[in-house]
Amino acid sequence: MKILMTTSEAVPFAKTGGLADAVSALAIALSKLGNDVRIVLPRYYAISRDKLTKLEGPLGVPVGYGEEWCAVYETLLPGSDAQSPIPVYFLDHEGFYGRDGVYGTPFEPDFSDNPRRFSFLSRGAFQLCRKLGWFPDIMHAHDWPTALVPVYLKYVERHREFAHTASVFTIHNLGYQGVYSKDFYPYTQLSWDVFTQAGFDDWDRMNLLKAGLTSADYLTTVSPTYAEETKTQAYGFRLDGVLRQRASDYIGILNGIDTEVWNPEKDPYIPQTYSYTNLEGKQTAKAALQKEYGLPVDPSIPVIGMVSRLTEQKGIGELFGPAYGSAWSICHDMKLQFVLLGSGERWCEQEVRNLSSQLPNFKVQIGYSERLSHLIEAGSDFFLMPSRYEPCGLNQMYSLAYGTPPIVHRTGGLADTVENYNQDTGEGTGFMFDDLTPRAIYDTVGWAIWAYYNRPQHIQAMRKRGMQKNFSWESSALKYIEVYEKGLTRFR
Repeated sequence: MKILMTTSEAVPFAKTGGLADAVSALAIALSKLGNDVRIVLPRYYAISRDKLTKLEGPLGVPVGYGEEWCAVYETLLPGSDAQSPIPVYFLDHEGFYGRDGVYGTPFEPDFSDNPRRFSFLSRGAFQLCRKLGWFPDIMHAHDWPTALVPVYLKYVERHREFAHTASVFTIHNLGYQGVYSKDFYPYTQLSWDVFTQAGFDDWDRMNLLKAGLTSADYLTTVSPTYAEETKTQAYGFRLDGVLRQRASDYIGILNGIDTEVWNPEKDPYIPQTYSYTNLEGKQTAKAALQKEYGLPVDPSIPVIGMVSRLTEQKGIGELFGPAYGSAWSICHDMKLQFVLLGSGERWCEQEVRNLSSQLPNFKVQIGYSERLSHLIEAGSDFFLMPSRYEPCGLNQMYSLAYGTPPIVHRTGGLADTVENYNQDTGEGTGFMFDDLTPRAIYDTVGWAIWAYYNRPQHIQAMRKRGMQKNFSWESSALKYIEVYEKGLTRFR
C-alpha cells in the first residue's frame, strides 16, 4: 500500500512528546513490511535546510482567500531501510513555521495563528501528492494539528485523484483538541455546510479534533484500554459521545518502542550493557546513576527513578503537591533513594527543587537529557509513573525492557503493558494502584520497597520477565495494516 503520514512531529526532526517517536517508528515498521510510506510535516525554524534537497518549483495551497505558497524540501528518514527508504517532505512556509517552537513558546504556549498553520499543513498534504504525481491508498493523520486531513478528503478531495483513498486518524492524546474561534474557519476554504456536517461546532467555537473524529473513515488510538476509557465521561474530554457513536470504526492499537534505541544489550548511553541472562551491567548502571545525582553509592538501597513532563496529566499534584503530595513522606519514611529528571509547570519545578534541598535522598535535574534518561531506566530499581491518564506511555515499556519494574496507575497503556505483582507467587512485572491519590502512591511505593527487601528473588524474577516482553513495532504495524485494508474496502 501507498501510505502518507501527515504529522506535526517526527523524530529526529521535531519532537515535543511521544507523537514524534510513534510516527517515525510506525513508518519504519510499515515500510519493512513492504509498504510505500512517506511523511509530510512543516519545516520548522530548528530544521536546517542545509541537509535537505529542495524540490523544483513552489507549492500552491488553496487556503485563505486564494492560495498560500511554500517551498518543499525532501530528505530520507534516518533508520529506514536502505532498500526501501522513507521520503520525508517538509513544507517550508517562513511566515507559519519560521519561528521557534512547534505549537508555541514558553511565552506564547499556543501560537495565535495555529489554526492557519495547521490548516495549511493539512491541505498542503494533498497538493504535495499532486506535485509528486503520487496518490496514496491511505492518508494517515495524527492528532489535532492534522485533523483537517480526513475532513478535506471527505468533503473536498474524494471526487478527484483521491477517489480511492481512505483516511485513518490516530488520537495520541484526546486532551489536546485544537479548539479555536470560528473566525479562523473561513481560512480553511471549507463551506459552512461542512462546518455543521463535520461537527466542528464546540460551544460556538471550532474544534479541529472533533471534526477529524467525525470525518475519518477509521479511528485509532494508542492502546486498547485508552480506546475504552475515551468512550467514558471520565476520560472523554467531552468527545466521549462522538467516540461511542464511532465505536465500530474505532480501535486501540498499542504503540511499540524502538528496540534499536531502547535496548540494554547495545545501549551506548549506559556504562555496561546487559541482558536478562546477565544483569551485572544493571548494578554498574545503578552505581553510575547514584554518582551522577550525588547520592551515596550503595547497591543495597533501592532507587526509584522518574523521567516525566511535570504536568497535571502525569500525577504531579498527588506526588509533589505542597502539603499534600506523597513524595515528602515516601522519602522521609522509607529507606530508598529517589531521582527525577523532568520539566514543566513552574510551581512543580520549584517544589521539587525545594524537596531536593530538604531531603538527602531525593535529587532532581530540571530539563531533559537523552543520556540521563537512559541511565535512569537502566540504573533504577523501580520506575514511577503515577499518570492521571496515559494514552499509551513509553517509559513503562522502556523500564520493562531494562529490567526496572514500573510502579503505575492502572490506566490506559499502563494497564495494557504492566502486570501487577502477586506477592504470594512472585508473578507480575510491576506494581499497580487503582485510585490516583497521594495515599495510593505512597502505599504502592511502600509495597515495592517491601518486596525489594523481603522478596528479592521475586524482584529478580520480575526483572527478567519484563525484559523478555516483546514491545516491538512489528505487531502494531500488522494491526494498522488490517485497519488500512478495512478502509480500502469501502472505496474499491
